[in-house]
Amino acid sequence: MGWVGFVAGRLVTKKRGAPPPVLSILGIAVGVLALTVIISVMNGFQLGFIESILEISSYYVRLESPPPIYKTGELIEKIKALPNVNSAVPFREVQALLRGDWGQQAALVRGLYPNAWEEDPGMAEKLLFEEGSFDLKDSDSILLGAELAGRLHVEVDDMVQLISVNSAGFAGGAGSADGGNLSSVSDEEASESFFIVRGIFRSGFYEYDLGWGFINFDRAGELEGETYTLGIKLNDRFQDKKFAAILTKLVSEADSDNSTADLQVHPKVRTWRDFNRAFFGALRTEKLFMFVLVGLIFIVVGLNIYQAQRRIVLERREEIGLLRAVGAGDRAVRLVFVWDGFIIGIIGAGSGTILGLLISFNIAAVFSVLENAVNAILYLFQRGGGFAVFSPAVFYIKELQARVIPHEVLLIFLFGLFSALGAAWFASGKVSRIRPAEVLRYE
Repeated sequence: MGWVGFVAGRLVTKKRGAPPPVLSILGIAVGVLALTVIISVMNGFQLGFIESILEISSYYVRLESPPPIYKTGELIEKIKALPNVNSAVPFREVQALLRGDWGQQAALVRGLYPNAWEEDPGMAEKLLFEEGSFDLKDSDSILLGAELAGRLHVEVDDMVQLISVNSAGFAGGAGSADGGNLSSVSDEEASESFFIVRGIFRSGFYEYDLGWGFINFDRAGELEGETYTLGIKLNDRFQDKKFAAILTKLVSEADSDNSTADLQVHPKVRTWRDFNRAFFGALRTEKLFMFVLVGLIFIVVGLNIYQAQRRIVLERREEIGLLRAVGAGDRAVRLVFVWDGFIIGIIGAGSGTILGLLISFNIAAVFSVLENAVNAILYLFQRGGGFAVFSPAVFYIKELQARVIPHEVLLIFLFGLFSALGAAWFASGKVSRIRPAEVLRYE
């Protein structure tokens, strides 16, 4: 069978009449290149949003209303001792109305300990402070999202007013007899507090930059009560269900040993899959459909290779008949054309993957060159400038990033390779119908 590869190589380099193989190679390369870059950029957008949600908002696993038998520090130490735990941070949340000098905005204000910045490196990585820093040492300190600060027209060291409604009388709390109707809230249930802005941050997620703030954990307890939630982050977020089962068992054992526990408090373990389920599902569906639509390139290229290979089989009937006459079997001759498709596929998919990775890893520079070229053309035609692919006026993007996921790149490479292999296999089906005697009779 050693001659099969040699003959296949000759077919690739010495085709007569049929379209040159370079067109098939370019088709596969362009398809792999386009799909690699598109999926990498889409991963950059989607994972940026998902990680902002997980690292700042929902955490990987939440323990809501921990058993009263535990003090906060004791519970954190027990949970940190569990396998796969990266961090465990207690927090409280206050639904509030914030008022500044020239505006007001409803916001979710989260209470954190001053050491949360060191205890939760994932959150620290996602919060970029434009002004000030993560300073919650004082009970009157507050940190605001950049868009929220702009809406309130406040800067660092300015004062904001926080108006909160006690959860027992609002939003259907446990002590609410009327289901939490806003009209039934008394003046005593509402509380007004004043805070000094110590930092203004950006998270890269517009909803958080517009509607989030952070205050001191103990001060949040004065506003909303002593109940708190423990946010837990894992080394591998996809092990959340397994960890949730372990944590549920731990909490159940502690709760059963606590005979004085408040019967109105029911600890609950929830994972990141329970939060923003519709949003995560929409992102997954969007990515799947983009994968399928761009993947149609491979079907078109495969059909072109199929037609080219069929034409080669017809043009090479004499050579095929001669090979059959000297002892080559149907399978061996057919394998020649399959090797032909393999060579086209491996060169096309390989070159497309390499170029796609180069562009993906340097996507910001590529878009910068594109924008400069377009602006130069606009300037020559006196059409002005300022063109941007992702304009800040339309897109809430500070920096364009691409995320390369190895198994997706491998899958795209295999799509390109097997589209050529499959086309060559089906096109070479006519080889078995060629009879050496009929072909060589007129030679």
